[in-house]
Amino acid sequence: MSEVGNAGVFAKGDRIAKSNLNESSIKGHDNSMMTPPTKIPTPSPAAMPFDRHGRRIDPEASLQSLHSFDALARLRWAVDTFGDRLAVTTSFGIQSAVLLHMISELNGSGLASPVPVIWVDTGYLPSETYRYADQVCRILSLTIHVAQAEISPARMEALHGRLWETGKAKDLEYYNRIRKVDPLDKAFRDLKVSCWASGVRGGQTEYRHQMQVLENVRGLWSLRPLLSWTLKDIYYYMEAHGLPQHPLFEQGYSTVGDWHSSGPDNSEVRGRATRFGGLSQECGIHLPGFIGEGI
Repeated sequence: MSEVGNAGVFAKGDRIAKSNLNESSIKGHDNSMMTPPTKIPTPSPAAMPFDRHGRRIDPEASLQSLHSFDALARLRWAVDTFGDRLAVTTSFGIQSAVLLHMISELNGSGLASPVPVIWVDTGYLPSETYRYADQVCRILSLTIHVAQAEISPARMEALHGRLWETGKAKDLEYYNRIRKVDPLDKAFRDLKVSCWASGVRGGQTEYRHQMQVLENVRGLWSLRPLLSWTLKDIYYYMEAHGLPQHPLFEQGYSTVGDWHSSGPDNSEVRGRATRFGGLSQECGIHLPGFIGEGI
């Protein structure tokens, strides 16, 4: 069930209301033409990070509690459970401001230390995203930890070519691993993260529809406070709290990543089906681990 009321009629968000309210009917949810990732074993719960008191996390008991919480309460649970080993990830995409606003509220409520926010900057983001990130950080008084690849975009292209243009899933996975997954995992290690929260929603892709609120992802706990939220929930929360829309929202984008792998919704594809040239809907960040994993 959604945690934000969704009665009423859209104004400038009418485009979203008409095209994407029934996310299960989006053509982008047909994954039959996409190359599935090859999963590799991931740690059992017994091998996962402990809570801040050194106690083992019980996934079933935690899920039972988390299902009864709203999004902000889920984040408070994570703060209470993991302390300074909790982090939040963001893409500064179309819907990112919601989770960032919640973290800003928590950080301003007297926490011993602010929850770190990690931004994976691939070096290929649209100029609108860089400006939007600066705007949101100023409004919410956020300090961002920027995760970037060790190899520059120019050097990567010189050595490997423009990997996103080959039309091969393995090249896209390699690109995503270099520019997204590896930098993020390094940031997790540097910050000694045990649990990370993200703004993924179950309605975005078939894979995300099967997610749990708390799961093991590449040896860390992954929390999804907004997993049950709809597009209407996102829109109304942003309106209620006066949060700015991403500039590309008004140009028809319902999701945005790198400039070369994103596009506006159209009559054929919507949502994350507009990403990665139709080869994939997942960049790898939220996958539990697979050969050639990407973001």
